[in-house]
Amino acid sequence: MQLWLKEYVSAQHKALDSVPLDGVERLIQTVRAAWLRDQQIFAIGNGGSAANASHFATDLGKGSSDKLPRRVRVLSLTDNVAWLTALGNDYSYDDAFLRQLQNYARSGDVLLAASVSGNSPNLVKAFEWANAHGIETAAIVGAKRGKLAETARQTLVIEDTHYGRVEDVQMHILHMLCYAFMEVPEMQSA
Repeated sequence: MQLWLKEYVSAQHKALDSVPLDGVERLIQTVRAAWLRDQQIFAIGNGGSAANASHFATDLGKGSSDKLPRRVRVLSLTDNVAWLTALGNDYSYDDAFLRQLQNYARSGDVLLAASVSGNSPNLVKAFEWANAHGIETAAIVGAKRGKLAETARQTLVIEDTHYGRVEDVQMHILHMLCYAFMEVPEMQSA
């Protein structure tokens, strides 16, 4: 057991070390630019990545907003279970995020997805629609990259395919996004 634990932690460090910090900085600046324009930021994902999207929206909407002169307009599209199940049942689960974006999103907004495989049809479809409607798209994906990495305007790749490790590193990146606003004074001025 001790050997497995050490190997797991070592692999987790390697996955975290693979994070492209210049890409994280670019994503932070993208979110900041949207905040300065009073645009909406949307977060999406499936499974553990959906939980990360929800966690991100909570931290950015509450913690980051508490440090800023104007609140951040952020929404996780993973959180309305009734709407998600209605869309999945009445249309297709592939449309679960796309149809919500059709109601909410406007040109200049930001759509951020977290995905280990990068191949979830509902994420790819949402990104294709967003790209066609002037919405900035950014994806945090695992080493398989998938179609989402090809579709996103900004892609951060975590060089691992293990779901647990990639989802943990996604949250590291999402926390950096939020805490940049909480801890870096020059990020807090409008």
